[in-house]
Amino acid sequence: MQLIVAVDKNWAIGYKNNLLVKIPADHRNFRAITINNAVIMGRKTLESFPGGQPLKDRLNVVITSNPNYNVEGAVVVGNIKEALEAVKDYRPEDIFVIGGGSIYEQMLPLCDTAIVTKIDYSYEADTYFPNLDQNAQWELVEESQEQTYNDLLYTFCKYKKKNKT
Repeated sequence: MQLIVAVDKNWAIGYKNNLLVKIPADHRNFRAITINNAVIMGRKTLESFPGGQPLKDRLNVVITSNPNYNVEGAVVVGNIKEALEAVKDYRPEDIFVIGGGSIYEQMLPLCDTAIVTKIDYSYEADTYFPNLDQNAQWELVEESQEQTYNDLLYTFCKYKKKNKT
C-alpha cells in the first residue's frame, strides 16, 4: 500500500482542514498517480474536496466514527480494518492513503511506499505528517529536479520502507 502527501519544510500538511498551498503540477501528479485506483481517507479530507464530493474514477473509501455518515459515490467505513476490507480486491500498489493527519498516522505502518511532494516553505499549520527523513525505517529512493510554482520551490520524492533484516 502507498500513501501520497504534500508537506512543507516542517512536514506540515494542513491548516484548518485545508491544504497549505495548491500547486497545479502537484494536483496533476496526484490525479495521474491515483486515477483508476483506490484511495483511503478520513471524513474531513473528503469534506475538504470541492463540494465535499468523492474523487472521480477512483474507489473512495472514507473512514469516520459517525455510523450515520453517508456520501454518494464513496464506501463509508468505521475503522482501518473495514477500510482494508473495502480495498481487498485491489493490488497493494493500487491503494493510496490520502489523508488526513490521523489517517496517515494510523496507516503509515501498513504502507511500504510514500510519495511526497516537498515544498521548500514553512506555513502556518495545525496538522503534520511524520518526518520520514528522521525515521530510520524509511529511505528516500527518488527525487525529482527542483520545480517552481510562482516563487515556491518543490520536489517530488519517493520513499520506501526499508526491509527488515
